[in-house]
Amino acid sequence: MTDLESADRLTEARVALAEAMALHEQGDLVAAERRYRAALAQDYRPADVLPLLAGLLGRLSRPEDALHAWDQLLAIEPDHAVALHEKGLTLHWLDRTEEAIASLERACALDPDNATALGNLGVVLADAHRNLEALRTFRRALALQPDNLHLRHQVRRLGSGAVPFWHIPMMNDAPRNDAFEAAIKAAIGVAGPEARVLDIGAGSGLLSLMAARAGARKVVACEMEPMIAEMAQQIVAQNGYAARITVHAKPSTELAVGAELDAPADILVSEILSSDLLTEKVLDTFEDAHRRLLAPDALVIPRAASAMGCLVASENLAGYAFVGDVSGFDLSAFTAFAPQRLPIHGTMTGWQRLSGDVELVRLDLTQKKHDATLARLSVPVTASGRAIGIVQWMHIDLWDGVTFDNHPDGYHDGGWLQVLHSFPEPIDVVAGEVLDIAAGHDRITLILWPLPRAAD
Repeated sequence: MTDLESADRLTEARVALAEAMALHEQGDLVAAERRYRAALAQDYRPADVLPLLAGLLGRLSRPEDALHAWDQLLAIEPDHAVALHEKGLTLHWLDRTEEAIASLERACALDPDNATALGNLGVVLADAHRNLEALRTFRRALALQPDNLHLRHQVRRLGSGAVPFWHIPMMNDAPRNDAFEAAIKAAIGVAGPEARVLDIGAGSGLLSLMAARAGARKVVACEMEPMIAEMAQQIVAQNGYAARITVHAKPSTELAVGAELDAPADILVSEILSSDLLTEKVLDTFEDAHRRLLAPDALVIPRAASAMGCLVASENLAGYAFVGDVSGFDLSAFTAFAPQRLPIHGTMTGWQRLSGDVELVRLDLTQKKHDATLARLSVPVTASGRAIGIVQWMHIDLWDGVTFDNHPDGYHDGGWLQVLHSFPEPIDVVAGEVLDIAAGHDRITLILWPLPRAAD
């Protein structure tokens, strides 16, 4: 090629790039793409043209083509932080999440003070359910831009998403806290300050802090949600007990004597009871602890828990549990899909008692093994009405003379809710008669089922 031909091609490339940029600015993206490619065909300033072309292709919703352009740029400049950042975002667009994270991590390593890149990496990590890494990444970005409301929102969103709505009111439940602390003090008074304490499901670390304040010198806590475990360790340190309390970000089933515990625990404290008693795998957790993690004579707090309840009628709650005629159509068959358990809160509080309090199921948490159980329970009816199910609450036995419950007549503001266990269909009952139900559990849920009634 002669010098004249080279000059002509260079001129053509410059013109093509100028035209492409003008068309791009005017919004004629299709024509701009053609002119960018004309410039690239002359191998004219590819490191400058490829980012423009890739951005344009993204606006045209052609992520595969945009990705190819970013890869072409990275073949020229492998450490191009912007290209790595944009490639990561494009990969995320294409649902290639792990590749997106790898590209964004490289971009952030090359440009560690880029809060935007860190924020985007945090978003992709969160989408991959790597929440603790996402939270730490957002915090790094927020340290660079403390007033960035988007980043502040992401930190709060991730933290609050890891905590169920009832956790804060439960932490603020003074009667519950006082009952647990009284039991913990009594246990340490018996076992002594050298007793090893194991706290399963530590949450904020409150029960561990109570044990340390009561004199326990060694507390091992575990919390399976990593973000909550990290916060618990921070709270422990802020309160001056870091030397006595260690929080592990794992479930108790992954703890071992000789690793996280230097010896079997002498005291177990745990508050993993759910509003309907069993759904947080209470029995599996306690059995595993008895088998592997506790001394044979370990003290257990709580030592027992009961599901209490009463037969109820409620037109309001029936609207949550049953369906019949709707807009002139019979939809009653859909009741088969209705929830068996409904938390009682807000507007779902209007119900009429049709029986006295009845103990439905009792768990002895000091036992080392629990089998599924089902037994006939006769419930005396004290008021006539249309029974839609049983409202259930809990009573827990923490220590001699130390108990706590969320009885609906006197407990409304804590973390535990009462639960409606709806019947398959409403049952008309009359005061003075007895309604027989099957009451028990399958180890993970309560079973409360009305039994067939004798024919009149």
